[in-house]
Amino acid sequence: MAFTMRAVKVPPNSASLEEARHRVFDFFRQACRAIPSVMEIYNLDDVVTPSQLRSTIAKEIRKNQGVTNPKVIDMLLFKGMEELSNITEHAKQRHHVIGQYVVGQKGLVQDVNKDQGTSDFLKKFYTSNYF
Repeated sequence: MAFTMRAVKVPPNSASLEEARHRVFDFFRQACRAIPSVMEIYNLDDVVTPSQLRSTIAKEIRKNQGVTNPKVIDMLLFKGMEELSNITEHAKQRHHVIGQYVVGQKGLVQDVNKDQGTSDFLKKFYTSNYF
């Protein structure tokens, strides 16, 4: 799979917005077809499902849905193709993929409101040491 990804190039300019839109859909299909091999390469079966990765890819593409300039779309598409080829060629490590596409941009969100304990000492300690 990695060899086929290396051969794929994005043409320099889309003639119209419609052509750029079709290229984005082709890229999405290509990325979704690469999900099983990415799951196998990085051993992600215990962390995420293929449908969750697919929705993450769709979310990353939808971030730029307001872009209407075909040249900008081509540039974003090139960056996406480069990212996909880096992932499929195993240029990233497992924790990079998990951190960027499984956990997400916000990171692990944890509650600061932990169990405050039952003793007065621990309650005072927690209130004085938590920001």
